Amino acid sequence: MLAKRIIPCLDMTNGRVVKGVRFINLKDAGDPPELATLYEQQGADEIVFLDITASPEKRDILINVVQRTSDHLFIPFTVGGGIRTLKDIQTILKAGADKISINTAAVESPELIQTSAQRFGSQCIVSAIDAKRVYIDRQNPPRKRTLIETPKGLCWWEVYTYGGRKSTSVDAIQWAQQVEELGAGEILLTSMDYDGTKDGYDLPLTKEIVKQTHIPIIASGGAGTVQQVIDVFKLTDASAALAASIFHFREIAIMDLKQALKRNNIPIR
Repeated sequence: MLAKRIIPCLDMTNGRVVKGVRFINLKDAGDPPELATLYEQQGADEIVFLDITASPEKRDILINVVQRTSDHLFIPFTVGGGIRTLKDIQTILKAGADKISINTAAVESPELIQTSAQRFGSQCIVSAIDAKRVYIDRQNPPRKRTLIETPKGLCWWEVYTYGGRKSTSVDAIQWAQQVEELGAGEILLTSMDYDGTKDGYDLPLTKEIVKQTHIPIIASGGAGTVQQVIDVFKLTDASAALAASIFHFREIAIMDLKQALKRNNIPIR
């Protein structure tokens, strides 16, 4: 079994790291370069940096913040938010990112994944999928949806874009299969229902997307306790667990989390 990764996420707006619940009610959490450096020192395997208001505001990502953050890092660094073109990708990679994360532009122009993977390599193209549950009427189920039974009912997951602001009618599980076919090397899967709630990861969603694809899946949204991180690795085959608030607000130390994973026979780096 490959070693599992622990990845702090830096959601940024206006040059500051923020964190909210279900993509709203954002609170300031600190300076991106300072937090990234701290997490690397504490044992993080990678850092994900997302400019969460770049797409909604239809602006470019803040390259100076990317550069200041990458200058302090020696671990893999993924950057996303407001990426629309091959030129954007090249600019971010030149600024120090190792990988780029695409959501909105990929849904609107799927060929961007294919062309960027061909030009820069699949290993640096991460497809970000923000997914939200849609519960259905069992007597009149929708056609062409991947329906999964959950403890709360039968549902499918809809992809959202523009920082969780726009629904798309795209089936998240089917979209995950498509981005793999297009050449994405990894999927950053965020549950909008669980994001910031500290209720744990969306295990049915994560399990199904892992089952339907063959590329690494980063589970995101809902981490609140050490046990919940253990669960996402033991109950699904996710390759990595991403978390934000538990690290930003000093609720769980990365090294303590890794020691707990090790005690539970989960391979770590």
